[in-house]
Formats: sequence, structure tokens, C-alpha cells
Amino acid sequence: MLDKSYLVPWGKRGSLSTDTEAAVLAELVHESTPLPAGVRRERFERSFAASVGSRHAISVNSGAVALQMAIRMLDLAPGDEVIATPQTHRATVQPLLDHDVQVRFCDIDPTTLNLDPAALESLITPRTRALLLVHYGGCPAEMDTVMALARRHGFLVLEDCVHALGARYRGRSPGSLADLATFSLRNAKSGTALGEGGLITCDRDDWAERLHRLRAPDRDTRTVHPQPAGLPGTSYAMPLQRGCVRRPGSDATMPEGVAALGQAQLAGVETAVARRRALAGRLDEVLARYPFLTPQSAPAHSVHAYHLYTCLADHQELRDRLVLALDRRGVEIQLRYFPQHLLPQWRRRGHLRGECPVAERSWFEQHLNLPCHPMLTHHQQDYLIEALDGALAELNGGAPAPAGVPATACGPR
Repeated sequence: MLDKSYLVPWGKRGSLSTDTEAAVLAELVHESTPLPAGVRRERFERSFAASVGSRHAISVNSGAVALQMAIRMLDLAPGDEVIATPQTHRATVQPLLDHDVQVRFCDIDPTTLNLDPAALESLITPRTRALLLVHYGGCPAEMDTVMALARRHGFLVLEDCVHALGARYRGRSPGSLADLATFSLRNAKSGTALGEGGLITCDRDDWAERLHRLRAPDRDTRTVHPQPAGLPGTSYAMPLQRGCVRRPGSDATMPEGVAALGQAQLAGVETAVARRRALAGRLDEVLARYPFLTPQSAPAHSVHAYHLYTCLADHQELRDRLVLALDRRGVEIQLRYFPQHLLPQWRRRGHLRGECPVAERSWFEQHLNLPCHPMLTHHQQDYLIEALDGALAELNGGAPAPAGVPATACGPR
């Protein structure tokens, strides 16, 4: 199916591009300010921190680097334990492989697909140092319960907000709900800046200082007098600056072009997310007529950002038939994400099937993601709704379910 051209494709761009972005880049290209100066980067960091309600935002060159650097802030020591969600992209937990720690995967809630607070408490031990969670698909995790457990047991919480730009939890933005948070500006995200970029948010001044040092080498530039004579193109009276590196860094600085575009797109995030929510509402209306397919849902006190529109079928045969039926109609379907604890790198560390039964059943038997992104035209959205209704009617024995009339589940379990 990878070589197929779809009528309703999966989102390749997650944000809306306008003439404003093009003008910003043109201005950057033609001006004389040195690009490494960081004027736009610092402006973007201040605006981003304000937008999510955090004291600091430190920009880097990718979301994966943001996660690596944020995990460095946890100061993990050999023998520490870290709890993580299995329902996420591998980048969330991959940096933990570089640390001599035990990772305990916590099962997910079957409705929100986020880390289940009820399962979390049983995994906490005196050696628990940190928790890594994701707001899956843009549905905020149950942060009040999570943070209460963290404060009671003395561990830190890192929220991966890669899907959650534009979401709300009890009126607050992800990125300000835990000790540390990370964001990505990669192509399909609600904030896209030249295809790559990342940010780390936190309130602690000492962490912000450390992150700045990790991001780039800390240079000590000193003026030395007099300048040696005879250097071509110089005057003997001019001072000579010689620099040395006091502390090494990773040189993960966000380019000025990415920061400039990110700044321009901040104002458009809510518009892009609103388009996602509007389409999600239409998809919900279709699914409501076929109760053998249930959408991921956010609690009443949360606002879903719909980076992903995820739904769960009653059983695997139904899920697989629906995927094929939609594919035949030209609708691209993806399944995200494979349970992390069952990937080879984690199996080698002793993780086994049965460790997170809800996450495993969800992915292997129920899970599918429908296209839901702001780049879909009105015609494509209308076609998606028609195709989904038609495919579900086909699985329902050929009869569409009228609005408000439940359909019966089909096929063996």
C-alpha cells in the first residue's frame, strides 16, 4: 500500500502555511544580521514559553534531541527505576537505553490510551526516579493524579508533548503540567518549522541554565593586547580576540530560519487545531452510528488536540476488514504505535508480551488511525466521511445505520 496514491492521504504537513511564513523567510535571507546571532531564536523561545505557560523554553534542532537533553536533567544513576508508557513513538523512551536504569512500562487506559494512573501506583518503588508519559494523539494525560503520586513518592515527571500543542488540561496547556516537557516541530505536527526542531519547557532556572550549556559550547572570548604585527589586512593597534571553550556542548542549536518560521506559526496553531477538531467531530458523528468502533475520547475537563484521530474496533477481524475497506476507497490508514516494550531493543532488556495487556490488545486487535489534519481540503474531508460511512455500512451487512440508530457488531470475535 506504500506505493499507492490516496484520495485522502495521511498528513505530511501538520500546520497551515501562508504568505506570512514565506515573507519571514525572505526577510531572513536578505538581511545582513549574522544568522547564528540568535535574535529570532530567543524571541521564539520567549513566545513559546508564554504560549504554554512555562517559565523557560529552550529550543534545539529536533524533538529527539529535546527528549535526550530533558532526560539528562533527570540525573539518572545506575540502579534507578524509570516508569514509561508503552503507547508512544520509540523516540520517547529510546534515550533511556543510554542509561543504566530499569525501565518499567505502565499499561494504558483503554479509553484515553494514555498511561493509566491506576496501574501506575503499583509500579512505584523506593528506587523510582522518574516517569515519562505522552499525551497520546493530543489527548491530555490525567496529570493531577500523576503529579500527586510523583510528589508523594518523590520522583520527577517528564511529559512528551509531541502531539499536544493546542490541547488543554483543566484550562492549562501541556508543557506546563509536569517538571519538564518536550515538543517537536517535525513535519506532521501542529507547529511545523522547516520540517524539524524541538523545544524543552521547564520552570527551574538551574535546569534552564544547564540546558543552555548542553545545547552549545560555552565559549570564553577574551581580548588580547597587543595584536601580533604583520598579520595581513589588519592594523597593529586593533585588538585580537582569542576564544576558548570552557564547557563542551552538543551544538544542537535551533537554526534561525526554523525559529523565525516557528514564531510566525505560533499564532496559527489554534486555527490548525480547530480544523482538526472540526473534522474529528464529523468523524465522531459517523462512529456514533456504529458502536462496534469507538473513538479515543478525552475527559470532560480536557480539550483534545487531535494530532491523531484514533478509534478502536471491537475485535481484530473487524479492524483488519475496515482497514482494507478504507484502503480500497482510497483512504490512507496508519496504526500508531507498536507497543514499545515489545520492540527488540526492549525485549533484550527482559520485557515480555503480557506486561501491558491493554496496550497490547489495543494495538494488535483494535487500533487504527484515520486521517485528520488541516491540509485536507473540504472535498477530501467530505469524501473521507462518505468513505468511512460506506466502509462501516459494508461491515454492518451492507446496510447503513441511520443517524441515532445503533448498528450491530459484525463478524466473529
